[in-house]
Amino acid sequence: MNAKIVLVKLSPLPRIAPQAVAGAVPAANAATGAVNAVQQTTTTAAGAQAVDIPPASVPPQVPASDPTGNDPISQASDGSLILDKTSNAGGFALRYKISGPAAQFSTSSQVPGATQAESAAGTFGLNVLLHGDGADSFDTFPNQAVQSNLMGVVIRTPDPGLHWGGGTGNLTRPDGVSHSAAVDDLIQNQILPTQVAFNKSQVYFTGVSGGSLTLAGFFVPAFMNKYRTGVLLNCGALPPQTQYGVEFVDPDDVMKTTVIHYQSTKQELDDLRPAIPAAITEYERLARNAGLSDAQINAMQTVNNEPNGGHCAFDGQTFDGGVQLMANSYANVILPGGNGQVAGIGNVKTGVVGNENLAFTPGT
Repeated sequence: MNAKIVLVKLSPLPRIAPQAVAGAVPAANAATGAVNAVQQTTTTAAGAQAVDIPPASVPPQVPASDPTGNDPISQASDGSLILDKTSNAGGFALRYKISGPAAQFSTSSQVPGATQAESAAGTFGLNVLLHGDGADSFDTFPNQAVQSNLMGVVIRTPDPGLHWGGGTGNLTRPDGVSHSAAVDDLIQNQILPTQVAFNKSQVYFTGVSGGSLTLAGFFVPAFMNKYRTGVLLNCGALPPQTQYGVEFVDPDDVMKTTVIHYQSTKQELDDLRPAIPAAITEYERLARNAGLSDAQINAMQTVNNEPNGGHCAFDGQTFDGGVQLMANSYANVILPGGNGQVAGIGNVKTGVVGNENLAFTPGT
């Protein structure tokens, strides 16, 4: 993760949901106010499968911001509502976005159509995304659509340089410990729960580039024992960063219960070519130490780098298009029963055992 990453990450990315712009919101609501259910379409190599999503409860008019002028509210690509808010967590002011049906938000969030009490238990889970260096995936919010009962959350790093884990954009992430603790605090300790009702046993994670480094290197070993769900590591991974004092909490249980998928490309960045295989090897070792057989490891930990694209360009074309492709395929890749299918790639769920040493295109 050298300066090459920064160049990729700082390139302009198109917005996913233009209707989220305040001026377009009224028109978008006119088209969606009468909708009683939203359908999320998951595209696979075999075709498109429609999955019914509960009503988004979008009111006839959605204001650009709440009555105080803070915490803007906009509309997501699937008709859900997006709350953009900043809260103190783990000693940092964290900006984050939550996307979900209006009725799932707490009344104190000031989201129109909200019905929930603060800290109410919800039936929806979360897919929490940590963006890459430069925070482009915070802006585009690729996981904003509700998918298989998971609402989208994206969190912006508190680092002034916009790197999750701090540092200068390479593999060294000196603030990974404190940043990971802040993410856990935001989810667990009455911050997100005061804004939206969700099921704490169904909180999943997505990393993009530098966000993947922080998840794999710091968050998973320190906090995944609280979640025991799944992690999608896009275009980046590190072994647990013990040199920063990271201690793996209950590794046996985490390895037995947490699905991990590594997604890369043939033309991955030079710094990541050894880092991703090193992470795969170490997490595989931890799973074997937990008593898992090769077959069991392959069921829980998978890897793919078949796309012939650059960093994060899983669609073979662009960074943002590749990230969006994997977000659209999240349920297929990470959730129980997923068939691993990603449009244009095929089944990406290849077990890590025997596939630790990824083949990259020479000289790129």
